[in-house]
Amino acid sequence: MAEAVASLPGTRRHTGGVLTTLARQALRDARARTVAFAYLFAVYAYIQPVGYRHTYPTGANRRAFADSFAGNPGLRLLYGQPHRIDATAGYTAWRVGGVLAIAAAAYGLLAAVRVGRAEEESGRTEVVLAAPVSRTTANTAGLLAVGAGIALLGLAELAGLVAAGIPAGGAAYLALAAGMTAAVFTGIGALASQLLPTRRGALGLATAALGLLLVLRILADTVPGAGWLRWATPLGWAELLRPLTGPQPLVLLLPAATTALLLALAAGLARRRDVGAGLFPRDDSADPRLWLLSSPTAQAVRSQATVVIAWLAATAAFLMILGVVSHSLSTADVPANAQRQIAKLGSGSIVTPTGYIAFLFLFVALAICLFGCTQISALRRDEEQHLESVLAQPVSRSSWLAGRLILAAFAAAAIALAAGIAAWVGATAAGVHVPLPSLLEAGVNALPIAILFLGLGGLAYALVPRVAAGIMYGLVAVAFLWQLVGALIGPPQWVLDLSPFAHLALVPTEPFQPVSAAVMVTVGVLGVISSLVAFSRRDTAGQ
Repeated sequence: MAEAVASLPGTRRHTGGVLTTLARQALRDARARTVAFAYLFAVYAYIQPVGYRHTYPTGANRRAFADSFAGNPGLRLLYGQPHRIDATAGYTAWRVGGVLAIAAAAYGLLAAVRVGRAEEESGRTEVVLAAPVSRTTANTAGLLAVGAGIALLGLAELAGLVAAGIPAGGAAYLALAAGMTAAVFTGIGALASQLLPTRRGALGLATAALGLLLVLRILADTVPGAGWLRWATPLGWAELLRPLTGPQPLVLLLPAATTALLLALAAGLARRRDVGAGLFPRDDSADPRLWLLSSPTAQAVRSQATVVIAWLAATAAFLMILGVVSHSLSTADVPANAQRQIAKLGSGSIVTPTGYIAFLFLFVALAICLFGCTQISALRRDEEQHLESVLAQPVSRSSWLAGRLILAAFAAAAIALAAGIAAWVGATAAGVHVPLPSLLEAGVNALPIAILFLGLGGLAYALVPRVAAGIMYGLVAVAFLWQLVGALIGPPQWVLDLSPFAHLALVPTEPFQPVSAAVMVTVGVLGVISSLVAFSRRDTAGQ
């Protein structure tokens, strides 16, 4: 940001140049997250239609699939309402549209809160405004950068779809549906950033809004007679656009108008508040709360408690809902060819409740790996804000980092165990008998890979702190998607084994693999030890 400020024109007359400079810098600052999301969009958009054609090569296979899964509540919960899934276009719109709409919403929230609140919290906004730059210009530049990022995601999705053989026109419309969803949630994130005075509070409010709107979409897709709820949520609007299966372009007016209204409200509030303030003031007059301030690690527990609880609650709620609907797969008539393809993922059969739940724990492993990435990002943020003050006390650098990494590991364990308990509660409520110890074992089984990535993330943070979080998000995304892609295209086994997810046995349908788990834990621990040594030898806020 300092480079951007230094290059600003000297008078307010050069507004266009200022906007371009600040927007380019904001886009550059977010490049790691944008590249990771773009990779996800491109690869996921490619593998779904390709995998569908490979798994269901004949019309009979596709009709059998449609008859078996079109009304399945578990899959409707995940992907939304299906239309014409006995054809590649309909299947692609269902699977790609349903998942990437949620991913686009997450991107919009994260990007908007970053430019609307995180920049202020770090002090960079004050530096920019000290130059001949108006508040409106700075805010507009940030939103232009978010818009450019959304456009890049759309292009990535378009490229993946076209490469997979989807017609360019329909592919562009499907990518537009995801882009409009991201735009609406950018408006939600921008408004939340004006309402609350801290990044954490704004992100929490925006995430809660995403959760509520996702619940409305789930209810619309799974509860008979509740389809009208799709009109109440942007995630439902993405379905109502009907990409590739009877487009309804007039629905685009809803996300366009909503985005414009949210951004206008956010801009109005931004002009009327001071830097660092929000519509709801800070609670500075409250009595001091000294709990969990006895050590840097305890303070980290205090500061990260809300984040951990949110991850734990979201993961548990998701697994409980999926546990409830797991019984609906027990009578599914899945074609034999499809079962063979699913088995390539290492999950066995998902046509039983236990197999379906075991398959879901592959995504639990992904979730706690991503949680570890958020903790690496938090390390960098805390280093920039107050680590020097902490190290001025009798606290060693290695003990601070070790405490944070151990805390992240325990939090990941709590999330994994909560997922196991929640899946058991949901399955039991649906009348499915799956032993609780088996599902707790499934949760524990997901921890070695999380420790692996946490150790690698700690090492990346110690060596290249500025880009460590981006590196880890990219590694997790590449490893997970390669496991999915590789299972479908069938390369040599040693190539598949390059992904740590390939060594993850999905308990309880498969036995726990102690050797693979031990190797991943060992590599993770070595990464932690190396990170402590490397961190003790570099300066704070290093490059």
